[in-house]
Amino acid sequence: MIRLVLAALLALLPLAARAQTEQQALVDRSTLTVQEMFTGPHGSDLLSLLRQAKGALVCPRVFKAGFILGGSGGGCVLVSRTQGGWSSPAFYTIGSGSFGLQAGVQDSQMIFLILTERGLHAVLDSQFKVGADASIAVATMGAGVEGATTAALRADIVAFAKTRGLFAGISVQGSIISADSGWNQAYYGRPVAAQQIVLQGEANNPGAAPLREMLAKFGG
Repeated sequence: MIRLVLAALLALLPLAARAQTEQQALVDRSTLTVQEMFTGPHGSDLLSLLRQAKGALVCPRVFKAGFILGGSGGGCVLVSRTQGGWSSPAFYTIGSGSFGLQAGVQDSQMIFLILTERGLHAVLDSQFKVGADASIAVATMGAGVEGATTAALRADIVAFAKTRGLFAGISVQGSIISADSGWNQAYYGRPVAAQQIVLQGEANNPGAAPLREMLAKFGG
């Protein structure tokens, strides 16, 4: 019944407002993902990397079936560290034909911690395929997350996945990370590129404040 009421209310909203509602839901889920992953059993190990990170790509829900991410047209948010804290989020999608999640897993939360400027600029491109650029090293961490700091020393990006309360072994090789300019425009009310949001701070939406505050709390 509640779902039907919500669906009816959404149907009454203008298209732009509905899009922003969907995007805000993704931002809110990303905030919860940050909180859950950094306060979990391995949170202290992740924290040491977050404090070094230049940016983070947060994907609050990655489905195994077809690897279709939560929400049509968006699945992740990208933020970067700024002089004043953390940037507003830019919207991205991620997908792959062979994501390599453990058998039987239905969905997972993922965070890509971007440790170098080279890695950040690679993700900021309109489309980045993991493994296609040999100069960008991507490490994946699962059950052995406690060794993440050592394994990440030579990595530009470190990927973590959490499934049903556990860190799961993953393979992100071949995954395509793509900017979603349409969602950026709808959320910020004007055309704005990911670089303008994440690097130049030219866009802001008050709805993203909790996400930025959560990252500041854990990542300084």
